[in-house]
Amino acid sequence: MRALIACLLIASPAWADCPAPPDHSDDLDALIAEARAAETEAEGQRISNEMWRHWADAPDEAAQALLDRGMAARRVYDLLAAHEAFDRLVAYCPDYAEGYNQRAFIAFLQQDYAAALPDLEAALEINPRHVAALSGKALTLFGLGRTEAARETLRAALALNPWLSERHLLDAAPGTPL
Repeated sequence: MRALIACLLIASPAWADCPAPPDHSDDLDALIAEARAAETEAEGQRISNEMWRHWADAPDEAAQALLDRGMAARRVYDLLAAHEAFDRLVAYCPDYAEGYNQRAFIAFLQQDYAAALPDLEAALEINPRHVAALSGKALTLFGLGRTEAARETLRAALALNPWLSERHLLDAAPGTPL
């Protein structure tokens, strides 16, 4: 019966109101502090993975099903199906940052940086400390040729998690300010 209800909600999430996203702010604050204090790449990666576990915790079963469906479609490069799932997720749960972040990632993969940027900004408006959305915004700004804004955004992401793989993008010649 639960599966049937979830299928009906996925088919038409407008039938129900999306509840507020889970509040993981205390856990994420602790993880950010751990990331800043981490001493190894492996430890930093473990912490980053734990952050993802919180961001990918959707507000309810229907939202989780849409998120999971979109992420599964993206993993096999069915970007059309992924985009559709994330469109539905954003429409159903407009206060859930990860819906916007995932939809932005699809646009980024398609090199449609202009479409990715507003979704990243929406995700960051909801959750300003969403490290993945910040690093995604930096990559998107690089894609748009807005190098200085990209570096500034990446610095903000690295201030929260210095172990991001994108950190190498700030490498510069000796004497060149980052």
